[in-house]
Amino acid sequence: MNGMGWLVGLGLNLALWGVASIAPKKLLTPEGYFHAVILGVLVWGCLDWQGYLVVMIYFLLGSGVTRLGMAQKEAAGIAEKRSGMRGPENVWGSALTATVCALAAWGLQQFYPAGSSWVPILILGYVASFATKLSDTTASEIGKAYGQRTFLITTFQAVPRGTEGAVSLEGTLAGIAGSLVIAIGAWGIQLITPLGILICVIAAFMATNAESVIGATWQNEVEWLTNERVNIINTTIGAIGAMILGLLLQALQS
Repeated sequence: MNGMGWLVGLGLNLALWGVASIAPKKLLTPEGYFHAVILGVLVWGCLDWQGYLVVMIYFLLGSGVTRLGMAQKEAAGIAEKRSGMRGPENVWGSALTATVCALAAWGLQQFYPAGSSWVPILILGYVASFATKLSDTTASEIGKAYGQRTFLITTFQAVPRGTEGAVSLEGTLAGIAGSLVIAIGAWGIQLITPLGILICVIAAFMATNAESVIGATWQNEVEWLTNERVNIINTTIGAIGAMILGLLLQALQS
């Protein structure tokens, strides 16, 4: 993309920041909005409106699902802090991996055209990272609000809703649906192929369950494993898993 595209991204994100600052319902903290503007400019500059739309789908659906059953979750003490408003740590915990994929795809196109065959793989990783994060958010929030029976993923022992590493049927199905929404949306704007939809959903399912294993085993034992850092690990697993599957598919087709 040329310099004009970056200016369009900057103007759009500053305008949206202005609208958000006067909106009665805040989805991010003030610092969160500032970092979201940086993220939005980078994504628009690297992947144009298509990549930006994927971010918006995640952001709007993720914020919406976080607020489902908020009263019950707050009463149980398992709701997201700040009544679901996201801060800078949440912005980059969710989007750092995707941003790296977007910058790598843009860099190859601009500075190393010989490596342009990697661009679709990196874009697949970009989409898969957001599919993974929406899957994780949806599974967690629906499970905490509406899960009838929750089990620790490592032992299948019944545990209270909101326990780190807990899974439920309701949450699992909601997580799959969340990743499918992102993947179908990305396919609809021609970022990925129809097979890419399946790849993203598989990668997101694997990564979301890997995140639950981390939550059940190490997260409470390792001080630096904050929720945000686990989110980075989670989305990285999803992105790398999708890229590996994409490369294997390329090899089989050649």
